[in-house]
Amino acid sequence: MLNSDLLPSLLFKINQNQLALEAAIMELTLWVEQRGATEVGNNIRGALQTIDKNEEFIKVALAVMMTPE
Repeated sequence: MLNSDLLPSLLFKINQNQLALEAAIMELTLWVEQRGATEVGNNIRGALQTIDKNEEFIKVALAVMMTPE
């Protein structure tokens, strides 16, 4: 396998890790909010919106990169 062939797989795995971290952070956000820290929860949700905004582009770009020529 060429090094250039590894790039799409690497990016795919990094994206999976990012989504897993997003899910874990959301669980912590819910826990924090249940304990009354709604302002902290709102701040976290605002930061997580960046992941949501970029997710579709990342999926499409990875699909293009992983498509055989």
